[in-house]
Amino acid sequence: MIDIDTSEAERVRLVSRKTLWKGFVTLEMLTFEQRMRDGCVVTVAREVHDHGSAAAILLHDAADDTIVLVRQFRSGAFANGDPAYMLEIPAGLVDAGEIPAEAVVREAMEETGFSIDKARYICDVHASPGALTEKLSLFVASVDAGKRTGLGGGLAGEAEDIEVVTLSLDEAYRMIARGEITDAKTIIALQWAMLHRSELTSG
Repeated sequence: MIDIDTSEAERVRLVSRKTLWKGFVTLEMLTFEQRMRDGCVVTVAREVHDHGSAAAILLHDAADDTIVLVRQFRSGAFANGDPAYMLEIPAGLVDAGEIPAEAVVREAMEETGFSIDKARYICDVHASPGALTEKLSLFVASVDAGKRTGLGGGLAGEAEDIEVVTLSLDEAYRMIARGEITDAKTIIALQWAMLHRSELTSG
């Protein structure tokens, strides 16, 4: 169920909500009255996708200034006719009873095989707030690229088939301009890394 922020009740009033579909995502139709800046009140209906909160992590090796990404199939990109095997930072949904900092440690192990001692929080991101409820928490952590403690590759039970890719930070950043990295959370994390490179490489 999607929670509505009641602090904005003076400008927006929920009229009705209806569940249209419940599967991997929940699709709801929200009908609300919105008071415009000129004082007029309009009635608006919007479909909203909800599948929970998520967390993602940039894994960086200070020894050689490399990062660990994952490549996996993305159905949304496929449906859009875009390259469907996308390079991204490890990420996943926050399970019930978890906090984002715990979720990224679990996801890093499941997807890449790296055990994380400490994840540093970067920021929260709403990737597409016009239609998605998902709030993504971004983190960064140091790893030794030569010391993977697990296999990674994702969970077979979730039909994950994940390739682990290690690149220099410079090369990954150049891939944004070439259109080879188009995932929003990954672009934000890479831009953050470039701005904070001295911190990362100093250990």
